[in-house]
Amino acid sequence: MSIPLVPQLLRSHLVELAENDQRLDGRRQWDGREVQLEIGILGNAEGSAKVRMGDTIVYAGVKFQTMTPYSDRPNQGGLMCSAELRPVAGRKHEPGPPSPESIELGRVVDRGIRESGCIDTEALCIIPGEKAWQVILDLYAISDDGNLFDAFALAGIAALRNAVIPFAKYELGDDRPLDVSKTPIMCSYHRVGGRYVYDASGREELGGDERIHITLGADAHVHSLQKGLKGTFTAGEFAELMEQARIKGDELRDLVHSLEGGN
Repeated sequence: MSIPLVPQLLRSHLVELAENDQRLDGRRQWDGREVQLEIGILGNAEGSAKVRMGDTIVYAGVKFQTMTPYSDRPNQGGLMCSAELRPVAGRKHEPGPPSPESIELGRVVDRGIRESGCIDTEALCIIPGEKAWQVILDLYAISDDGNLFDAFALAGIAALRNAVIPFAKYELGDDRPLDVSKTPIMCSYHRVGGRYVYDASGREELGGDERIHITLGADAHVHSLQKGLKGTFTAGEFAELMEQARIKGDELRDLVHSLEGGN
């Protein structure tokens, strides 16, 4: 399959920049864009957050509903995560049913959070076998200029960490905070110009190749790994990506905790 002319020219330019350790917006290989994080900003949600990475802007909202526990997990509640991409976020997004991209985004973010074990699903049980809480995490893109994965993941865990379970609304007692024991952080890397870079912009994604998403805990424990698109990486590249993810993950985790008063 031939590559359209514009991406082909862009790819050639990205290779030239990479040879001089440069990127389209002046960043170096492992530099991320400025990150702004706000929490508790959606009045109709039980937990919420807004993340801005450069010109990528996303919201996360948390809601709760009661559910009947699954028969094979009668003492557990549930977590459901979905991502929504609409034309308001960028020209490449279209109205209609969830796109493959939005489905992948929701699943990758969900996996990083779920596999971290940061939410004790047994603690969500109200009556074993009869009633439990289901945590619903909704992710919305307002502006897509690349790296929605990290923006959604950061907004998602920040929203969960300030969520309050509405016990009173369901006449089940007093409201209480959702217990989130960890802060998993996703860091994504895209092969651009023949090398991996952190936090790819929209144009870098357009002219890039394979990508990898790494979700780590505070102890550098690997919660999830997800590779996207076709391509390979060497053992040396993987080791370097893991180390860079550990460094950046610690930085973003500190940002989340700083808005919680250091908890």
